[in-house]
Amino acid sequence: MAVRATVSRFPIDSDVQEASGVPWGITVTPFAAKDENGQAPVYGSDGHLLPRCENCYAYFNTYCEPDQWAWNCSLCGTLNGLPSQAIARYSHPQSCAEMMSSFIDLELPLEGSEEEMLHARPVYVAAVDLSSSEEFLELTKSALQAALEALAPGSLFGLATFSHKLGLYDVQGPIPVVKNVFIPQDTEGSLPIELEDVMPLLQFLAPVDTCKDRITSALEALRPTTSWERTPGAGQGLDGVLMGGRGFGVAMEALCNYLGSEYGNTFALARVFAFLSGPPDYGPGQLDTRRYGEQYASKGEDADRALLPEQTPFYKDLAAVAVQAGVCVDIFAVTNEYTDLASLKFLSIESGGSLFLYSNTDDSTLPQDMYRMLSRPYAFNCVLRLRTSTEFKPGHSYGHFFPDPQYENVQHIICCDSYATYAYDFDFANDVGFSRHASEQPVVQIAFQYTVVVPPEELSGSGLVSSSRGKHSLKRRLRIRTLQFGTAQNLNELYDGVDPEAVLSLLVHKVILASLEQGVREGRMLLHDWLVILTAQYNEAFKLLQYKNGSSSITAQIDVAFSQCPQLQPLPRLVFALLRNPLLRFHEEGVHPDYRIYVQCLFSALEPSSLDRAIYPVLTSYSTPDKQAYPRHSLSRAALITSGSPIFFLDAFTTLIVFYSSTADPSLPFPPPQDCLLRSTINKLKQERCITPKLIFIRGGQDDASAFENYLIEEQDVDGSGLTSVMGFVSFLEDITQSVLEYMK
Repeated sequence: MAVRATVSRFPIDSDVQEASGVPWGITVTPFAAKDENGQAPVYGSDGHLLPRCENCYAYFNTYCEPDQWAWNCSLCGTLNGLPSQAIARYSHPQSCAEMMSSFIDLELPLEGSEEEMLHARPVYVAAVDLSSSEEFLELTKSALQAALEALAPGSLFGLATFSHKLGLYDVQGPIPVVKNVFIPQDTEGSLPIELEDVMPLLQFLAPVDTCKDRITSALEALRPTTSWERTPGAGQGLDGVLMGGRGFGVAMEALCNYLGSEYGNTFALARVFAFLSGPPDYGPGQLDTRRYGEQYASKGEDADRALLPEQTPFYKDLAAVAVQAGVCVDIFAVTNEYTDLASLKFLSIESGGSLFLYSNTDDSTLPQDMYRMLSRPYAFNCVLRLRTSTEFKPGHSYGHFFPDPQYENVQHIICCDSYATYAYDFDFANDVGFSRHASEQPVVQIAFQYTVVVPPEELSGSGLVSSSRGKHSLKRRLRIRTLQFGTAQNLNELYDGVDPEAVLSLLVHKVILASLEQGVREGRMLLHDWLVILTAQYNEAFKLLQYKNGSSSITAQIDVAFSQCPQLQPLPRLVFALLRNPLLRFHEEGVHPDYRIYVQCLFSALEPSSLDRAIYPVLTSYSTPDKQAYPRHSLSRAALITSGSPIFFLDAFTTLIVFYSSTADPSLPFPPPQDCLLRSTINKLKQERCITPKLIFIRGGQDDASAFENYLIEEQDVDGSGLTSVMGFVSFLEDITQSVLEYMK
């Protein structure tokens, strides 16, 4: 569980916090195997016996002061009695995880209904769009082949298809059989028959171990629905050309209800992979994509504001159904037409899944992403709870979770991998702030309760009877991290402890929220004003401003580069890069609304250092493929020319580019050989990523270098109005200086 705070020392009171201009909060990556310093938790058992505070329900931790019979809660200060078995346990402190470390992971006993699920098997269902092209189906088939390789033995797999009808495959017999149900065309209809009556669920879900070949042959047989196959009543268009026929909404709803009948019995979590080649345009849940083609400018509307909200609550409601049925949905959209992901995204992010968008089938990384997603560990049915000491409280929470309808600050995460990150910001509970005593420092406690599926081979290692062979078992665990923070008495102390990457994380969340609610223009203004206020407060705090004898006009130069405070120096560049990011660029600049939604979903789940790369890519240079020249350059053409290195490597998180400059020595091998330092760096980065980055090799002077040059943002104008006579980043800083002067008046 990695936790990063925006400031290593918390502001002493609300005056310091407001004066600083720095967002105050933390990012949490709960299922990360280690903490932010690479330390693993101390593992233990009997999580249900861990003492809890009678007043605030916080868990006992190493910051509590245990007496012989009692302990003081480190969060609220309440004195609690210790139960007798705890007294006996704590007389041998080295045997208890909670006495040894403030980061612990304890096993919990399974309760009632969970015991029956002890041998539940992982269930995976693919839902494939057939009103698509041959290329789309080829790509989907190779992705599902990769998925079958990655699935653990003992998993169950079901194959379904959808177009104007929903098809279920039975692959357990000698030859695969498909049964179809027609989807009603109107938006109010529902399926004429329950799927359970079409095919019993256990006939549909086939064990991967024994049926892999038959699943493969069923995949091979998939063909796009051709126009002659659809009935004349199924929506006749012009001259017999069929309009639409992608009944995605109904298909998803039916599958969730179908799987939900066995939730808690056969399986503990079902994952549905939905492969979509365009917008749902048939039956209930269909989306009207004409809103994309409308001329907003002529109507005086803001296109960015009009295309970001969902147009129907159908998929948000469906996500709640999926959560109840124990189903997590991943959406893979492979399309270059407008699909209205703004409406579809809720089905994936609220059910704990991910949203992937690929603009074409040629260079899509879908099979690699699929394999990567399934071969990494994940936890499910998770509950995340944040508690703080009494002086302050969590404000807003950000990330892909399902908030608890009853309790505050409790989030449900249906499926959580080791990369998924959540963020919280803090507010003071009162005007007093923190005490100046060293003994009473601010404390944050994060509790994360989760279930993992333990594959059979790990069980046999612990010497269990061989009858459990081939059965998966579930383990419920509780991971707790308690952190104590210092306090900053003044702004200088606060600024010295700023973590720019964590600050960027919170900023990105706030900006996404603002642009969803009030449009992209509002999001850009929020970010610009934030930097202006921070710069002004910093100049005040370091007393860099001199006023002319008593009047309000400023004589000294305003320091926009934060030269006195290294912690704040990266921020102007990050804000500039964020304003140049597709997240906040205007519709008129050619940012597709679906791509914007995809970027929002991706960025709001990334941990801070990955997000930092995605916003301001890392540019390194090499003198040969085996020798690094400089570890970091600014993203400007000037930096390329002055460095004089022949090879550049740019890591923009979703894309990796190797660029050979036009002046490079022709004897340097291109592309770089497999055994060189540059290649091993690339492979290591690819291994650690949560998605598969696209790798591009470019020779300057021969290939089209625009893919690389677009990332050199520092010469681009911040508003995207083309190259102006003044250079981008420099003029941006001048603009901030002017705004600071206005603000100071």
